[in-house]
Amino acid sequence: MAKTAEEIMTYPVITTTASATVRDVAKLLSRNSISGVPVVGEGKVAGLKTNVVGIITESDILGEPPDAPVESLMTREVVTVKPDTTMNEIVKCLAERNIKRVPVVNEAGHLVGIVSRADVVMAMAEE
Repeated sequence: MAKTAEEIMTYPVITTTASATVRDVAKLLSRNSISGVPVVGEGKVAGLKTNVVGIITESDILGEPPDAPVESLMTREVVTVKPDTTMNEIVKCLAERNIKRVPVVNEAGHLVGIVSRADVVMAMAEE
């Protein structure tokens, strides 16, 4: 049986907000040895920041002023998957769209995890 996003995803997810700056994101990426993070906004659950409104990566911030807001640089059309999406479907999505990570959202649209290329490679090694 094929593994699902829920089985291979990383959680909890390191995130940022649209009001963060390039400097904030650079520190976050560096401190956590990652190359991109979802940008979240207010969710439907008690004001929790759970809705994915964008994604920001190393390549988005390179050469940008340190005080530039994430909101002006983030990718707004974010590809997401559901927890039951198969690893094969995720691999196809990453390859076809030439992306390195995909947020995992539940039926309510809340961020529950993230699957990166590294997560897929680790899962492949375990098979």
